[in-house]
Amino acid sequence: MIPSYLQAMNFPGVASFEEDDHGMIRLAITSPKANAQIYLHGAHVVHFQPIGMAPVLFLSEESGFASGQAIRGGIPICFPWFGGREGHPESPAHGFARTMDWEVESLSVDGDEAILVILRLESNEATRAEWAHEFVVRCHIFVGMWLVMLLEVENTGESEMTFEEALHSYFAVEDVREVLVRGLENTGYRDKVDGLASKMQGAEPLRFTGETDRIFESTAAKCEIEDGVTGRRITVNKSGSMTTVVWNPWIEKALKMKDFGDEEWRRMICVETANAGVNAVTIGPGKKHSIRVVISPGSLPS
Repeated sequence: MIPSYLQAMNFPGVASFEEDDHGMIRLAITSPKANAQIYLHGAHVVHFQPIGMAPVLFLSEESGFASGQAIRGGIPICFPWFGGREGHPESPAHGFARTMDWEVESLSVDGDEAILVILRLESNEATRAEWAHEFVVRCHIFVGMWLVMLLEVENTGESEMTFEEALHSYFAVEDVREVLVRGLENTGYRDKVDGLASKMQGAEPLRFTGETDRIFESTAAKCEIEDGVTGRRITVNKSGSMTTVVWNPWIEKALKMKDFGDEEWRRMICVETANAGVNAVTIGPGKKHSIRVVISPGSLPS
């Protein structure tokens, strides 16, 4: 059942809280500019589709929707670590933020009928058991013709804290083998497929010819995803982020993933806005840090 305080926030016909088939609460947006779905579980955007366009985000048909489980696709939020937690193999991959329920701080509609929702996660007994820091994380999500996400981390404790973070964006493509990613040329990266070996992307755009898991370090560059089949271009423009992660599991790894279809590797890529590894963030008591991404779908010039 939808709590009464959430029902009171609804904008009927534009933005309303609802239960999905699994009993999980999401915000359903059907504005004149775009359709979207945002789960309170993980503050997770699972769907974004500007009117007249194809869906921008990939969501696996095999994804689970259950308490304590991550949703496979859309834009998971990784915090306070990225990937496995160093020295703590028992800790959940990518942190705890993506599998916890967030609170709704506000929901509003601007004059152009674009939607802004602010979701909040605060340190509690469960988070302290994993990570002994006091914090408030707010995720600002703006849905219009563009999708804008801002993740703000505030240190509410009395000691310095260091964390990693990512907006782990899954993008829908027609065939990953016909996709180019521009913007990471001549940039160094760590290759997770090759034991985190340090490598350099050449002067050419990134192409996908096999399993790809690259952590591009110390780059604030804008990226463009060019779909050679459909002619669509998706621009990923970020700020506050110095790491970009590019991922596709390819054939063998996809077969081993229980929450991912055997052939779905063809239809997705991740281009993630992050701060990880050498770009981890340290902030003192009372300080804030934020990352922001603007996702703009469109077509290639004729």
